[in-house]
Amino acid sequence: MQRHLIAACAASLLAAVAGSAIADGYGRGQPTGTSPAASGMTGMTNVMGNAGTKMVGGAAMYPTKDIVDNAVNSKDHTTLVAAVKAAGLVETLKSAGPFTVFAPTNNAFSMLPTGTVDTLLKPENKSTLTTVLTYHVVPGRIDAAALSQQIKAGGGKAMLKTASGGTLTASMRGNDVLIVDAKGNGAVVTTADVYQSNGVIHVVDKVLLPG
Repeated sequence: MQRHLIAACAASLLAAVAGSAIADGYGRGQPTGTSPAASGMTGMTNVMGNAGTKMVGGAAMYPTKDIVDNAVNSKDHTTLVAAVKAAGLVETLKSAGPFTVFAPTNNAFSMLPTGTVDTLLKPENKSTLTTVLTYHVVPGRIDAAALSQQIKAGGGKAMLKTASGGTLTASMRGNDVLIVDAKGNGAVVTTADVYQSNGVIHVVDKVLLPG
């Protein structure tokens, strides 16, 4: 996926979104593993999830299906699927990849300022929408184990280069895996290691915004 430049009007839209962005520390997932302080990061796989078929949005996510074919069945990701279709990214996310997708839920999109999603879905804002969506995609298959290694190697932080050309920062906050965007806002990984035939999905509770 190539990086899309944001036009002046689109930049103004993102500025409005960023101006109302939720402050750091605005959400926590359900702790399911050992604190990294106690485990020296060895418990991160338990925190983030384990391999196999998982339920997301009331539907089974099959490792034999691609990202799009699984996502369309999740009742918690109807907004994301609509956005992917509007941005013309369906074929890309059905390709071989592999991709790592940090997938915001419907509730995450609803936390954006009123009218933001409707505005982004307009044809004239396709470039902006594409930039926002591809900011949630990291080339390669980065599961819990791989991310754990990167965080450890980075002294507690992993810098992830996104398909849009931006950067996400992954770290641990207690038992939570935190993904911080360019605005300094953090999203918690609530379900990790949802394996796909062409990558892996980590469900997050906030929409990540590029700089």
